[in-house]
Amino acid sequence: MSKPASAKRVESPPRAPSKAAALPRLVRSAEDGKFDRLVSERVRLGMMSALAVNESMTFTELKALFDVSDGNLSAHARKLEEAGLVSCTKSFEGRRPKTEYRLTAAGRKALQRYLEHIEAVIRATRRS
Repeated sequence: MSKPASAKRVESPPRAPSKAAALPRLVRSAEDGKFDRLVSERVRLGMMSALAVNESMTFTELKALFDVSDGNLSAHARKLEEAGLVSCTKSFEGRRPKTEYRLTAAGRKALQRYLEHIEAVIRATRRS
């Protein structure tokens, strides 16, 4: 069935841009979303930040800094290591095992990218 020739199309009035449209696009792709979730978690972001200002830190130092269990810190560290954002070196100091973490070049870039993203969100929020 076709529309009568006399029927007119009614256009909706233009909508005002939403406040959300003023914010920078937070997730550009599924890969960016995974990255943001990887880095933004409290302990992982804290580890990367601490390692950015220290050449290296031991497992014991990080554990004390974030007041987390061995298993919790180990799981977070493993995720960062698997993503190539931190490196892990295991050795012995006397008879005691020593696990040391360093931020990789990729980790430093990732932290910088994440901080720039958060700063952009803050700037956009303050303008609204």
